[in-house]
Amino acid sequence: MDSDLELALRLADAADAITIDRFRAADLQVTRKPDRTPVTDADTTAEDALRRLIATERPGDAVLGEERGGEVPESGRGWVLDPIDGTKNFSRGMPAWASLIALTVHGEPVVGVASAPALGKRWWAATGAGAWTSDAPGGPPRRIAVSGVTDLGDAYLSTTDLQTFGEQGTRERYLRLVDACWVSRAFGDFWQHCLVAEGVIDVAVDPEANAWDLAALVPILAEAGGKLTDLTGTPTFAGGDGISSNGRVHEAVLQIVGR
Repeated sequence: MDSDLELALRLADAADAITIDRFRAADLQVTRKPDRTPVTDADTTAEDALRRLIATERPGDAVLGEERGGEVPESGRGWVLDPIDGTKNFSRGMPAWASLIALTVHGEPVVGVASAPALGKRWWAATGAGAWTSDAPGGPPRRIAVSGVTDLGDAYLSTTDLQTFGEQGTRERYLRLVDACWVSRAFGDFWQHCLVAEGVIDVAVDPEANAWDLAALVPILAEAGGKLTDLTGTPTFAGGDGISSNGRVHEAVLQIVGR
């Protein structure tokens, strides 16, 4: 196994040990950040632990994390961390949340891990090594690939929160996409993009997303044969929003909801 992927998986193990212990804890501490999004003591504790491990194992690497800041360098290596993606779910006791860990080289994600211990699931990939999942903690790896759906009318669509489209004034455009697809749900956050990589659904649209929400998903989707861009169609995890798909219906989606 590539040493960077091996480290990313160990980072996920470290995050899982902290986050699952605090999940549904009676004394969980939840506060609000300036942007009104929730943060728990598990978020900060997990990110601090990951930063310490990276500092020990890769002392020359930069780190960008949701809770402690930083940046992804345009040259060299950088880790992108979201200690808990889906903090709203986590804080309410819903099991759909994950720790997201990415390694970028010259600004491009080359390793990605999404670990969802409350779901008993993990997804991971490294450039050139395929995309994988485990369906139970410690279970055997299973290689994954996107669906073969080519017609938007046959596509399974997901988003995170319809309300965000309303706040941005793009609700009607998203509803046109809903009407154009076979079925729609709101699995949300990391989960919907991982489901695209598995071929379970075909399209996921995030009208609002940060770099740490998407960086780890880029290698997973790419190695599964899929695609992730922002809403302009630019292949980036730092555009402020994102669309993932099996690649075959991507342009049709952009024609309806693209910016």
